[in-house]
Amino acid sequence: MQLRPLFLAATALSLAMPAKAQDSRLDALERRIAEQDRRIADLEALVTRQADLLQRTSAPAPVASPPAPAPVLAAPATANAAPDGLFRIPGLDVAGDMRVRQEWNFVDGRDRSRTAVRARVRASYAVSDHFSVGTQIATGDPDDPNSTDVTLGNFVDDFQVSLDQAWIRYANGGFTTYAGKFPQQFQRTDMLWDGDVSPQGVAAAYGANIGKARVDARGLWFVIDEASVARDSDMLGGQLALSAPLASDFKAGLTGSYYHYRLGSIAGADAGDFRGNLLSGGRYLSEFHLLEGIGTLGWAGLSPRWPLSFTADYVHNLGAAVSGDTAFNLELAAGRTAQPGDWRIAYNYSEVEVDSVLAAFSHDNIDLSTNYKLHGLGISHVPAPHLQLDLLWYHYRPLDAAYAGSLPPTDWLDRIRLAFMVSF
Repeated sequence: MQLRPLFLAATALSLAMPAKAQDSRLDALERRIAEQDRRIADLEALVTRQADLLQRTSAPAPVASPPAPAPVLAAPATANAAPDGLFRIPGLDVAGDMRVRQEWNFVDGRDRSRTAVRARVRASYAVSDHFSVGTQIATGDPDDPNSTDVTLGNFVDDFQVSLDQAWIRYANGGFTTYAGKFPQQFQRTDMLWDGDVSPQGVAAAYGANIGKARVDARGLWFVIDEASVARDSDMLGGQLALSAPLASDFKAGLTGSYYHYRLGSIAGADAGDFRGNLLSGGRYLSEFHLLEGIGTLGWAGLSPRWPLSFTADYVHNLGAAVSGDTAFNLELAAGRTAQPGDWRIAYNYSEVEVDSVLAAFSHDNIDLSTNYKLHGLGISHVPAPHLQLDLLWYHYRPLDAAYAGSLPPTDWLDRIRLAFMVSF
């Protein structure tokens, strides 16, 4: 009879022990969940404090950013929240512009007006402290390197858009090099280099300060036309520029350049590339070995908003087969276009002989790319951030009647342009 109570006690003890162990496991799980809740709350508080600190310390976006080659940026990192609520990627710089322009041409017997549109978007990304890549997409005829404008018309046909630039850049201190199709690296005027021309090949530049003076050296190997059976066409160019202050509000600059074109293959050329220059047997009559000098003077003593500048550009073609081997351009300007409310007024006078410059890459501001005499007047105004208005008047005629072609050799022609541009 004593065995029964003992058996019952043993059974009760065996059932109680697992229940107690189950309670212990539940208590441990509850403690772990409470610890995770506390950590989550701490992380949320940390994120809130960092967001508040970023909101207080972030700088506002610049008021105006005129188009220019993108600077070397910091090393890439993860995306951050910007003060305006948008996400920006450090190392990525995006810019662009849109321009609508009305043009009037006054020529005896064929007056003409047209509307043109230009759109460009460019971006660069800093892959590391020294390497970056960039690209630009632009409207315009991809076979015309001198212009990104599209004339409105053609029964509302869509615009042509092409990859205008694609490059890799290495920068270290004062040394910079480009490979691919990249922004123009030389100091220039439109007389020799149109602003829309993006060279392709390899370029290098080095700049240094020597006391108060600045010295810049630049070189370019420009691939023009590659051929599988004929000799390629290319250009080797170099430029040395010196600028220095002559007084606290007066500075001067002197630039010397040499461009040696080797025009073997011309299979990729079209009528626009031959425009203005003399031809013989379907090829250029002259060779183009161009020696250029640019001098500049600047005075800022009148007013910060009304600096005065004078620029003289002279080109001589050492390889010309005719006497028309010289060109020059003089420009006097007052004002600037850096901030809202700014005005700029400029006048220039040019004389460009028929084979003094390679017309394939010179400006297309007028019908004549070479053999012209030109008076130009421009007025620019910045009415608000990122906006600019330009009014341009070109008064020109052929320089040498022997090369005037179908144009009246002594009649003056006029072209007026009114442009409205938005940039970002």
